Formats: sequence, C-alpha cells, structure tokens
Amino acid sequence: MKDEKMTVAIVDDEENIRETISYSLKEEGFIPLPFTDGLSAWEVFKKKLPDIVILDIMMPCMDGLELCRRIRGISETIPLIFLSSKDEEIDKIIGLQMGGDDYLCKPFSMRELITRLKVIIRRINSINMNDCSHKFDDMLTIDELSMDLNKYLATWKNNKLHLTITEFFLLLSLIKFPGHVKTREQLMEDAYSENIFVSDRTIDSHIKRLRKKFLTLDPGFNGIETVYGLGYRFSVE
Repeated sequence: MKDEKMTVAIVDDEENIRETISYSLKEEGFIPLPFTDGLSAWEVFKKKLPDIVILDIMMPCMDGLELCRRIRGISETIPLIFLSSKDEEIDKIIGLQMGGDDYLCKPFSMRELITRLKVIIRRINSINMNDCSHKFDDMLTIDELSMDLNKYLATWKNNKLHLTITEFFLLLSLIKFPGHVKTREQLMEDAYSENIFVSDRTIDSHIKRLRKKFLTLDPGFNGIETVYGLGYRFSVE
C-alpha cells in the first residue's frame, strides 16, 4: 500500500478544519475525503471504507464515538484518529476504549497530525523488530496464541481476535518475552514509534480493550496480568 494512493477521511463539522487537513493531506500525496458529520460519512463507509479515518468527537447527526462504533463493526484494523476541542481525559479514554488508535486535542499543528498519520502507516506496512535480540519467524505462537506478522492476524485457541493495529502491536510487545514485565513506557515505544507521546492512561485503555476481546472468546482468560507499579506481562501456563 503506497502513501500517495491512500484515502484519508476527515469527518469534522468545522469547515476550516476539514479544508486545512484536506490541503495538507493533498500536499503529502494522500487523497482526502471530507465529511461534515458522522451520518454522511457512515452512508459512504457502509459501501466502502477509506484507508484511514480522522474524526471529530462532537458532531451533529452522528458523533464520532457512534461513528467509531459502527466502523469497528465492519473493520477492527482500519486506523482511527480522534480529534476533539475538549481537552478532557474522559473523552480521550472513551474514544480509545471504543477502538481509536490515536487522539489529538484541538488546536493541534498539522505537522503533528501528519507525523502521527505517517507513524500509523509505517506500523501498518512493517513491524520493527530491531529492539529485540531474538529472531522470530513470520508466525509467532505462545501458549494458545498465534500471531501472523505478515497479515496482522491473531488467534486465541484457534479463534480469531479482531484487533486494531495498536492492539496488535501492544500484544506483540507483550509476547516477545512472555512472563517478563513490560512497563508502560516500553509498550508506548513498541506501539507508538517516532517519539510520539501518549499517556499511561492511553496504554491502560488499550490493554483494557485487548483483555475484553480475549474474554469474549475465552471467559476464563487471565493471560494479561497487571503488575502494579510496573506495567503488564503476558503469562503462559
């Protein structure tokens, strides 16, 4: 998938935001698809999803959280970046728990948005294993978990886990060294490269959503342990 052919939907009721982002995306070689609200975007997405979605939270007709919920009903892997004029932690946590990959508060710089967009694209196109001294094959199997590093697919007890790109990378980070504790900072580095800063609460939200997906398949799952004061680890029996 090449950057210049990628379609990026911008769903925001503020015209200046849509126009500014659209202009910057064109300059970077993307194809922008602007929408004024969640409902108009959804009518198009039902037929064909773009490659990436940038969406505001507070919008008329259908807000960003509802649009996110509907998109995730179709695809767990399409990257979603939330925008919001409300710099409140609860908005951020809810957005990430519903399946968002990243979050920016207005006002933000276009340079930051484009940087985060490109980071997500690089995460889609390749898995950087340079920080790991062990060499893995294209398929990782730990306990009853299998991860296909080429197709970004994961299964637990032969059942498919529907993971977002961020969740996939977090899970991959945890199973590189099963039984070892990964700090939130280490998880941030593995899931968000290029020195992109996210808070501890962001990582906690993704882990909570990741656990929920395991529990949906296996109510007895307890493989992702919280090590209070340190971080998380993936335990194998």
